[in-house]
Amino acid sequence: MTQKGIATLAGATTAKEGWDILFKAHNDLCGKQGGYSEGQKIAIKANINGAAEFDDDYSGRSHHSYTNPVALKALLISLVQDGNVRPENITVFDVTRIFPDYMQQLCQDGVTKGVNFVSRINGVADMNAPIVWTAHESDVINYLPTCVTEADYLINLATLKGHDYGITLCAKNHFGSFINDYRLRAPQQAQLHGNVSRQKMGDYSVLTDLMGNYQLDEKTMLYMFDALICPSGNTVDITAENSTWKQAPFNNSFTASLFFSQDPVAIDSVGADFLMNEPTVINNNSALKNNPDVENYLHEAALIDNAPSGTTYYNGNGTIIKNLGVHEHWNNPQEKKYSRNLGKAEGIELIYIGV
Repeated sequence: MTQKGIATLAGATTAKEGWDILFKAHNDLCGKQGGYSEGQKIAIKANINGAAEFDDDYSGRSHHSYTNPVALKALLISLVQDGNVRPENITVFDVTRIFPDYMQQLCQDGVTKGVNFVSRINGVADMNAPIVWTAHESDVINYLPTCVTEADYLINLATLKGHDYGITLCAKNHFGSFINDYRLRAPQQAQLHGNVSRQKMGDYSVLTDLMGNYQLDEKTMLYMFDALICPSGNTVDITAENSTWKQAPFNNSFTASLFFSQDPVAIDSVGADFLMNEPTVINNNSALKNNPDVENYLHEAALIDNAPSGTTYYNGNGTIIKNLGVHEHWNNPQEKKYSRNLGKAEGIELIYIGV
């Protein structure tokens, strides 16, 4: 799935060609030339929120969801073998959680030996890279970790699942991308959750702010969903009851999928459509059911040049953000077609790849 996804996203026939095209496309967007150069560093933001939530537990024996180790291993293998990236130049990070020992062992074995892992235990704050919020007020200073500021490229490997606040996708994955004086609960210490839980259409969003941060946005060359198993919430035990999806193409089975995109708004828009139209998710998640406000941050991001809230969003480095990506909904839950699926020149295109 990983190799086919990379190739198809890039319009290539192989993952090797795909990685080269994706690196070149990203560099071109940033005003640079060429593709990946040997020695350049790549940081992968995983979502380890379901592991070591309350203590320094390295066992990973959680009933809650976090990045599937097999999905991560497959991405690492493809980066090394198809993308020609040396393992020692790759860092997998989540600076609010702890990577289970077995996960690190799996992902540092064989061709991926040498891959680095950065958690809340060994994450180092870059004191020259504080997060400057556009409109969020807090006495807490949050710093990006050095594994981000020293990276040449980022990959956002989010998890497709429900959340206590409705949904959690690529944007909210960055709640694990900063450090403050409370490592165990950095987002809570930064007082971010209130903004997310109380969001209404037309409100300023900290998620949109994170999406446009100059270090996070300008370095990210690939957005992904680990959608192998997608529970209805982030703090529910994974069971067949809350993780097998009824809608096609899953048809009462586990989702067993991966999603790929170059557009942070588009991929979260598609993820939101899947979550908001899945009976298993909405019937087990009261925060999401009949609550369209969960996608407020997507409206803010897609219309950021004239945001509904009236906010002028800055990238954290003094520059006004003009564009982040495209947001729309599919035509209906059965066909799942977006503008470009329907023959229009612009908009989202959802491509299904069977394996």
